[in-house]
Amino acid sequence: MVSKHLSACTSVLVGKKASIDGSTMIARNDDTFLPLTPQRFFVQPAVSNQKGTWQSNQNGFTAPLPKKGYRYQVTPNADVDKEGVYAESGFNEKNVAMSATESVYGNERTLAFDPLVENGLAEDSLQSMVLPYIDSAKDGVIYLGKLIKQYGSPEGNAVLFSDKDEVWYMEIVTGHHWVAQRIPDDAYAITANQVAIQQVDFNDPDNFMYSDGIQEFVENYHLNTDQTGFNFRHIFGTDNEKDRHYNTPRVWFGQRVLNPEIKQSPISSELPFICRTSKKISVEDIEYILSSHYNETVYDPFSRGNEDTKTLFRPISMNRTQNSHVLQIRNDVTNDSSAIMWLCFGVPAFSPYVPFFGNANDTDESYAKTPLHCDDQSAYWMYRKLSMLVESHYSEFIQDDIDFLTDSKEKLRRHVQDAIDEAKGLKGEELTNYLTQQNHEVVKMMRIATEHFNHQLIEKGLTLSKLTFNIDKNL
Repeated sequence: MVSKHLSACTSVLVGKKASIDGSTMIARNDDTFLPLTPQRFFVQPAVSNQKGTWQSNQNGFTAPLPKKGYRYQVTPNADVDKEGVYAESGFNEKNVAMSATESVYGNERTLAFDPLVENGLAEDSLQSMVLPYIDSAKDGVIYLGKLIKQYGSPEGNAVLFSDKDEVWYMEIVTGHHWVAQRIPDDAYAITANQVAIQQVDFNDPDNFMYSDGIQEFVENYHLNTDQTGFNFRHIFGTDNEKDRHYNTPRVWFGQRVLNPEIKQSPISSELPFICRTSKKISVEDIEYILSSHYNETVYDPFSRGNEDTKTLFRPISMNRTQNSHVLQIRNDVTNDSSAIMWLCFGVPAFSPYVPFFGNANDTDESYAKTPLHCDDQSAYWMYRKLSMLVESHYSEFIQDDIDFLTDSKEKLRRHVQDAIDEAKGLKGEELTNYLTQQNHEVVKMMRIATEHFNHQLIEKGLTLSKLTFNIDKNL
């Protein structure tokens, strides 16, 4: 593998007519290959006279930077010098959301004729090279497509884009070839480290975009394994034992949550990409999927079932999940208050998703500054502590944690709506400053609640020690 770091992620995308309130939503777990890769969350200011080049310290990629760039949010690694930037996820000031990336893998047949480019545009640079310079979700696909054509890609990546109207999913699978599909307004999609897009309609530019010459490439090298059609997954993707234990079960579980009436196999290679459900999908539904570990099935690592089935599949929420996010753009409020990032810095199975308005000019210091080692100030380490405490005494602590998370969801939903209601009538800089302050307030509220809960768990844990002995009171 050319790249030093790949994200073993799970992604969820929801069209505006499929959601409970008309929101578009893109969401993802950022799962690294290490249990601890501390991350930060802050705002990059807009630039109007930018000079110089972007240079990756991971694979040597370099490119000139545009003169102008929008303000945008980032959730990068804390140790940029060692781990690289990996800005990951956020909104720009035009209310365009981007989450990059979910690693995907092209097969050896296609890579043989369009190999990966060692110093091409990689995941560590991708968000920083694209999000500040795009005006819509579709524009994001076009802009990134041009960069891949020019510089190539050193890895397979799936990238999520959304604005208030559209949701796009883009898969880059070889050095230069990619396909992007618009998620229909009434549909959702779940993906997990495997090429997901299926039949491509080359006569439907409103719903499909693709790299130059991809049809000729497939035809010239005899890469289409199907008798008819152009199934991107079949042509470019993998279908192996690892997929059936590491990837497809996560998609199966997410679809099981949203379409429980449909019976499918967790090791099926033909799980659908575009899905529809009679249920309206909420932020909480997506949080549940991203925080899950095959709950209420024999595949749950925390279940009392057979040890072989409990470890058969890779769960969605992991100790390697460094951040989980839901990027929501509401269509029932004013545009300047509509972008909300629900961000979880702990293990999603045990930690809350905290809402941050996208229209903000800074973040609280506890999110903006994350040390490389455990401390008592940063949000990242506070929520990692919570996750460790709950898992260390899972059977004794999990119901307490569920109650804490349920109570937090109620308070956080109320906080968002109260802030939006109070912001009515505010515009421009005054509104941005108000929403920024609300982001600081929610951090303060959740710090008090989480630290109190952590202390409760520690006190309860002290009663569970095995170093105890009850002696008869008469002796």
